[in-house]
Amino acid sequence: MKGTYKITLFILAVVFMAACSRKKNTFLNRNVHALTTEYNTLYNGDVAFTDAKEQLAYGFRDNFWEILPVERIDIEEAEIKAPGANKSGGGGFNRAEEKAAKAIQKHSMYIDGKEYNPQTDEAYMLLGKARYYDGRFIPALDAFNFILDRYPTSNNINVAKVWKAKTNIRLKNEEYAIETLKKMFDQAELEDEEMAEGAAMMTQAFINLDSLQPALEYIKIATENIKDKELKGRYTFIKGQLYNRLNEKDSANIAFDEVIEMNRKTSRAYLINAYLEKGKNFDYEKGDRTAFLELLQDLEKNRENRPFLDKIYNQFGDYYYNSDSTETAVKYYNKSIKAFKQDRILQSVNYQTLALINFDAAEYKNAGAYYDSTLTFLQENSRQWRRMKKKRENLDDVIKYEDIATTNDSILKLTNMSESEQLAFFTDYTSRLKEQAIKDSLEAIKIEAKIANKEFYEKGKTASGPNKGSTFYFYNTSTVAYGKGEFRKIWGDRKLEDYWRLSSKRTSLIQEDDEVVAIAPIAENELYKPQTYIAKIPTEQKVIDSLAKDRNFAYYQLGLIYKEKFKEYNLAINRLEKLLTYNPEERLVVPAKYNLVKIYEILEDPSAADRYKNDVLTNHAETRYAEILRNPNSQLPTDESSPEFKYKQLYKEFEAAKYADVIEKSDNFIMVYNGNDIVPKFELLKATAIGRQQGFEAYKKALNFVSLNYPSSEEGKQAQLIYSNTLPLLAVKDFVPEEETNSWKLVYKFSNEEAEAAQQLKEKLDKAIEDYRYTNMVTSIDFYDPQTKLVIVHGLNTKMGAIDFGDILKEKKEYKIKHPFFEIATPNYKIVQIHKNLDDYLMKDIIK
Repeated sequence: MKGTYKITLFILAVVFMAACSRKKNTFLNRNVHALTTEYNTLYNGDVAFTDAKEQLAYGFRDNFWEILPVERIDIEEAEIKAPGANKSGGGGFNRAEEKAAKAIQKHSMYIDGKEYNPQTDEAYMLLGKARYYDGRFIPALDAFNFILDRYPTSNNINVAKVWKAKTNIRLKNEEYAIETLKKMFDQAELEDEEMAEGAAMMTQAFINLDSLQPALEYIKIATENIKDKELKGRYTFIKGQLYNRLNEKDSANIAFDEVIEMNRKTSRAYLINAYLEKGKNFDYEKGDRTAFLELLQDLEKNRENRPFLDKIYNQFGDYYYNSDSTETAVKYYNKSIKAFKQDRILQSVNYQTLALINFDAAEYKNAGAYYDSTLTFLQENSRQWRRMKKKRENLDDVIKYEDIATTNDSILKLTNMSESEQLAFFTDYTSRLKEQAIKDSLEAIKIEAKIANKEFYEKGKTASGPNKGSTFYFYNTSTVAYGKGEFRKIWGDRKLEDYWRLSSKRTSLIQEDDEVVAIAPIAENELYKPQTYIAKIPTEQKVIDSLAKDRNFAYYQLGLIYKEKFKEYNLAINRLEKLLTYNPEERLVVPAKYNLVKIYEILEDPSAADRYKNDVLTNHAETRYAEILRNPNSQLPTDESSPEFKYKQLYKEFEAAKYADVIEKSDNFIMVYNGNDIVPKFELLKATAIGRQQGFEAYKKALNFVSLNYPSSEEGKQAQLIYSNTLPLLAVKDFVPEEETNSWKLVYKFSNEEAEAAQQLKEKLDKAIEDYRYTNMVTSIDFYDPQTKLVIVHGLNTKMGAIDFGDILKEKKEYKIKHPFFEIATPNYKIVQIHKNLDDYLMKDIIK
């Protein structure tokens, strides 16, 4: 009996081993391998894959400010890495891939060109999906292509086509993906899920190509055929977003209503954002504002919506902002900021809107602070970040010139008052100051009384002493310290004596680190006397004229800044027209009127534009602006009055070493062309001319100005590059030892008034060089500073050679050049020109 049992076990083992063969197509073999693949290897692989996919999806955050991707997952291509190394779910994908590979290696029954294990194509599908979610798209394509090539009758064939298209979309091959999916739609009978997923992928491909109309058609198909409720809500929401992008607001709202009707059947994120998208589409002219506000209030009260309060508060802000209740809008934008969850774009929108509100209210410093906060929530160097950065930098100029305009306007208004009017104005002003000071003093006395009478005797656990837990004031060292600090802030340091409140009773018994503040009685304090302020009003006409000039220039600059940089045309009109009421200097009048013509043309106000145009043509007919208005083509670069032509002319003067002229004309052109892109070119040319004329330190300062004021222009970047990299190399002022160089110059020094003598000397030198056939020598007249020119002989090899040549020219009767000269090594000549320290050099050598 025992032997029979052993024989039976042996036979079963033999049968099982035979069934494990992958080379024999038998019923037992097929079923053993199929069952083992499905319920062992693939089961474990599917579990690992599902867990990893859920983990990857859990970490994904949708950006509802853009059209949602059809797949709620973020995958980056990562071919050059170990499998499973790129994501938090990567280990699970790696395990799924291993299980799929194991199933294929140990259980595939590919015999005579045919696969007999019906689970092998499932293993390849799992292999491709695991690689796809692991970000290795090329290996994933290999797996899907293997199914399509090896298993044409597989029930996974359409699924493989969809996944192949998904992978190609990830690889930016959208056109190919669209082509293959269209063939599948035309040729195959698809199940609902296959139809839904294929249509969703077509949608994604068209969205990537920015072809929104065909994308909309396919998302409709996906929405109609998908069974998964979460995906149905997502696809329907995307449908609404596409309608919005195509500016079909009514259809978009219908789609968002479909999402809302799904209620708990889909993600709450889609539900809330559907409400908010409808809110963005709300028609404030025709819509029922009361019903809309009640809806927002209901959303706010619902406890389930707490994770979305930042979005809801932002919508409240938009509602009140569009309803001209700016103060309430600001309140809700700030509530949205405080309720911040994870939506950084929403935060940037909140801060940007607050910046705009403050800008419109002329609170430019506050607007600047809000723009700073906006930048912290934007991705650095993104298009939006660069736009906000530029706007913030432009605001610096607005703040600067608005402060000048406001301050100088106020002062000039006071200068135009009579003495009696000034006295009345400041009497009213100081009276209000005095009332506030008395009010503040009474508040201080109340605080003192509170400290002295109320807080000294608090109830404690016991009243028997400091060691028994009493809260009696003087037993608590923290309370005593607080009381002393409050007393000193209000009264300063006082001795313990009668009439201690009098300001004359202040003592010097305070610590050295304490700040002493002199407190005078209100009746005696100069701050509350009108004459204190009247005495500060300027009376000299020179000072008043300077204030008016600065004020006028500030208004002109503001007009151009609002026009060119902010496109705030109404603000630009206000500043420029206000400027013209002040009877400004002529150089501001014509460009102000010209810019008003252009602004009114932009605003499509032809009557106002014609009024200023006729003014320019009639009263300023000879100006360049009149010429442009008569002939707009005069602005072309080839025209002699164009900015580009003027720049080329000025650059020729720079090459001719007319540095003073270049600096002066650059200033004029910078004023005339303010707001034009050519201004940084003039600024950099001016900086270079300053460097040539005045030397290293002046050049450094000028370059710094260009780099700071025009950082986004090519010239500003070039200036910064020179400032950072080149200037440190030029900073050395020490002269090099003479023996270290084999290049010398012979130099004759002339004053600027001796230009004719310098030219005659140059001609003599040229003749001598020709006579002596010194082919390696040349001459030049170099600018040194506004008072000095240098006639140079270049090309000498030694110091003695330079001296001998100068002596020969002095002695030879055909030349008789008696003008003093000196020799200098070429490196030292560069130092002299850079730092303008010729006198330092000459101190070490005797002029010949």
